Amino acid sequence: MHVVITGANRGIGRALLDRYASAGHDVTGTSRAGGDLAPLDVADPASHAALAHRLDGRAVDLLICNAGIYPDKDQTLADGYPADMWAETFATNVTGVFLSVQSLLPNLQLSHAPRIAIISSQMGSATRAPGGSYIYRASKAAALNLGRNLAVDLAPLSIAVGIYHPGWVRTDMGGDAADITVEQSAAGLEARFDSLDLDTSGCFQTWDGQDHPY
Repeated sequence: MHVVITGANRGIGRALLDRYASAGHDVTGTSRAGGDLAPLDVADPASHAALAHRLDGRAVDLLICNAGIYPDKDQTLADGYPADMWAETFATNVTGVFLSVQSLLPNLQLSHAPRIAIISSQMGSATRAPGGSYIYRASKAAALNLGRNLAVDLAPLSIAVGIYHPGWVRTDMGGDAADITVEQSAAGLEARFDSLDLDTSGCFQTWDGQDHPY
């Protein structure tokens, strides 16, 4: 199985890369900086075109859209949340997901059972609105909506799409007070991806297998 993981240089993305690689799968991990991973700035269409060229003719069985940012954690309503922060976050967390799917669609169509996993968050659910983190919450809500609509449009191509809450994870983004480790999140997510098919396409699930309200 060939797995492509965006934002695989650290955190959940790196843990997923390590799990799939150790299981013997062919893994293409990406990061903005490149290095030992394939270079990809998910907000840059030219960068996507370069990755698509690099993977030309290779089937992608599982595309994990994991790359994301959370820059507004400490912003205040009175004088925070600048417009350029909104633009950067949506370019990464929403447009970046769309461009990843769009650019690798030919590769997904070469697979016998193609799947797309979009890492959103329960913070994007309409049922969770405690205030604050407006930009991140809005971007993850948009990623959830995007995934739901992609599931409809890609069903005729036999491509399944799932959207996932990875848990509150002890990473640079989640902080030290979070509930679970990256290893726990990655193991749970891998199980969710394994069970994704056309019958469950469009699902919004937690890392531990619970259906989450939209």
